[in-house]
Amino acid sequence: MTATLIERGPSPFLAGFRLADVTVGTGVTLRVAMAGEGPPLLLLHGHPQTHATWRKIAPALAQRFTVVAPDLRGYGDSGKPESDARHAPYAKRAMALDQVHLMRALGCGRFAVAGHDRGGRVAHRMALDHPDAVSRLAVLDIAPTATMYALTDKAFATRYFWWFFLIQPAPLPERLIAADPEFFLRTHIDGQSKTPGATEPAVFAEYLRCYQDPATRHAICEDYRAAASIDLEHDAADADSRVTAPLLALWGAKGVVGQLYDVLATWRDKATDVRGQALDCGHTLQEEKPDAVLAAFLDFFGG
Repeated sequence: MTATLIERGPSPFLAGFRLADVTVGTGVTLRVAMAGEGPPLLLLHGHPQTHATWRKIAPALAQRFTVVAPDLRGYGDSGKPESDARHAPYAKRAMALDQVHLMRALGCGRFAVAGHDRGGRVAHRMALDHPDAVSRLAVLDIAPTATMYALTDKAFATRYFWWFFLIQPAPLPERLIAADPEFFLRTHIDGQSKTPGATEPAVFAEYLRCYQDPATRHAICEDYRAAASIDLEHDAADADSRVTAPLLALWGAKGVVGQLYDVLATWRDKATDVRGQALDCGHTLQEEKPDAVLAAFLDFFGG
């Protein structure tokens, strides 16, 4: 399938970026923000954000890199394909393949990638499935999915309750969230961020606009259902495989991941070249500590 690109005008959140809808070889249409010149850098957001989460650092990165910031399938204004009983359309393998096709369509056969939260899990799978495509990899505030599930205890289950709520069979979580999407979204973001005001009202309103779409809420649940099922199957099959691209791990010292795991040790079990550090913030590093994330990215991706 040949990729098609439809321009959508300037981005309202990423200064200097243009938006486009790109239908890639997997058949999914991705909403993408693009700007800059230089080596290609793919930025992948997490839940419950969209590509707008990169607004504080993407313009500066675009002075050094060709920056591509899509909404993941199921999120934002990207396509939300129908799922199946195995949740395969929302496996990280499928989501990673979208992005490889996207970058190829933009003329980038090899590129660096940074992923926060769910985007980091997509990037991890991408580096395993497509090692020739990924030159460098940064993951923000995650430990590997299989590791986190394997080490689940009361503290983790309590503080990351949505990992166990969203995976319940449809339509239970979808219908419960539908009763008050704004309350659920506000509680989720405020609970994870340790920096008041890091998500400005206009940006929260954008995240809420997307979250109010029932198709988005279902796709998000499917993303998490896949993580607790087919993604773990893929991880088990690749248990002896290692990411060979240089990997940067950043995490929030005040967040759950930083407090419950030895983050660097978890990634050194999955990759051959790992470095990283904690930042003085919660979960959403790029919104809470953008200057520190920018500096780390410029050093790592520009090296």
